[in-house]
Parts: sequence; C-alpha cells; structure tokens
Amino acid sequence: MQERLEPGKESASPVLAVVGVGLIGGSFAAALRRKGRVSKILGVGRNRRSLQEAVDLGLIDAAISLEEAAREADVIMLAVPVGTTHSVLAAMLPHLGEDTIITDAGSTKVSVVEAARAALGERVGQFVPGHPIAGAEKTGPSAATADLYEGRTVILTPLEENSAAARLTITRLWEACGARVVTMEPDTHDVVLASVSHVPHFLSSVFMWQVATAENSDLRLALAGSGFRDFTRIAAGSPEMWRDIFLANRNAILSEITEVRHALDRAEQALLEGNGEKLHDFLERAALARRFWGSRSGLK
Repeated sequence: MQERLEPGKESASPVLAVVGVGLIGGSFAAALRRKGRVSKILGVGRNRRSLQEAVDLGLIDAAISLEEAAREADVIMLAVPVGTTHSVLAAMLPHLGEDTIITDAGSTKVSVVEAARAALGERVGQFVPGHPIAGAEKTGPSAATADLYEGRTVILTPLEENSAAARLTITRLWEACGARVVTMEPDTHDVVLASVSHVPHFLSSVFMWQVATAENSDLRLALAGSGFRDFTRIAAGSPEMWRDIFLANRNAILSEITEVRHALDRAEQALLEGNGEKLHDFLERAALARRFWGSRSGLK
C-alpha cells in the first residue's frame, strides 16, 4: 500500500474483525473501508509489530484479542492458515455473539468445514465458508491493497445450517469489494482448486527447490530471466499457509499430480523419439488453451 487509508465514518454498518491482517485479510478490510461498508475494523494476529503496522496503514482501527473480537464484532474474517481453523474457532466460541457471522478465506474447504463443525458444534450455522481467488506472493499488512478483489471471483461453500441472512451478508460484503460471488459444494471446490491453484504452486516450488539445490545454482539464478520469474513467482508464498493447504487437500492434489505426470511422460516421449511433429502438436494445444484462457479471463 502506498497511501494510508482514512477510517470510514461511523454508521450503522457492521463492526468487522479480521484475524490475520496480511495480504488477504488486510485487502478485505481496505476494500470495505474504502466503500464505507463497515463502521469499525478490529485486527487480531500473532505478531504485535504487524498489527501495529496495520494500524499505522489504516487497515484496522485497533488490535485486540481473539476473545474480544468474538464479543465485539458483527462479522469476523478468518485469514489464517487452514490448519489453524479449528483452534481459532474453538477459542472464539465461548465469547461469540449470537448474531455474529464468521467467514474465512481458506484455500481448501472440506477440511475447513470439518474443522468448523468440530469447533462450533450446533452454532456452525454462524460460519459461512469462503475462498477469494486472488492473491500474490507478497505477505504482511504492507502487501494489502483495496483493489485486490476487483473483478475477481470469490467462492462460497455455504452450509445447510447457514441462514439466508448470513449468506447474503457475506455475499454483499464481497460484492462491495468488487468481487463476483459464486457458490459450490466444498468437495467440488477442492477438486477444481487442486488443479488450477494448488498443483501449480506445488510444481513451482518443486522446480525452485531443484534449481536452488543444484551445484551451480548461483550461475543458474544469475542467468534466469522473465520466464523463470513468471514460473517461480508463486513459490515465494507463505510456506506455512501452503503446507497446510497441501496437507488439507492431499488426496485431490495427489490425483492431479498423477495426471500431470502422465502429461509429462507424453511430452518426454516425444522428445526422446525426436518426434518434432508430436512435440509441436503437444505444444500447440497447450499454447492455444493458454491464449484462449487469457483472452477469456482477462488475466493475460
């Protein structure tokens, strides 16, 4: 963020608490602040220095405890590693307001829903699971930006226990951030995201590890250019967050890795054979698919 965001005017808008005021949670706060959709923003986190930075940047009005957030907030956003979902919700439950709505930004949904049910029990209806399809390799409050979600997709995987009002509240907040909201089942979400989000990060990290551990890694990295930069950018993401994602969605990711290995074998065979036509056809199909996706998605 280049500019300090000015706090919005007090209104009848809800009080928002963000647990994890980094890129994802901080950008959610910044967007809603800019649109005047919340009256007050409270921040929760493990790092006091980061929380103070979030205050200084105007992302939050005050840093508080998890228990205070549960008591004071109307809406709570969990922007935490998915592996901590259960412990965070369990800590909030004894203090949670009856009308407080909780949502999350976790990249897996089956494990998150299971954790929410275990932690919240009969009050699980207050939790509306979500996942914004947006992000960057940068982390921390300074990475947050009010326009991160403009034109992006947010997936909600609502529970049968969620009230219509709770679903609508979370949908409207995301729409105020500029996002397009879609809904799907948690297991469908995890299978699809394993293919287009989790496995790309896994492969990028594996390739970066291979280059970084080579005997002549310094020379390789000194000569690396834009292609290397683009392919490895996401490998710079939070190891804690991605470790939890890989473990939480392990079965779907392993299935996708098998499919990737088959595709790699096919391309490798064409190379071994010196078969230019077969290799060209493989590369052309990939290139056309990528160009089509780029023109359709606007994310060239």
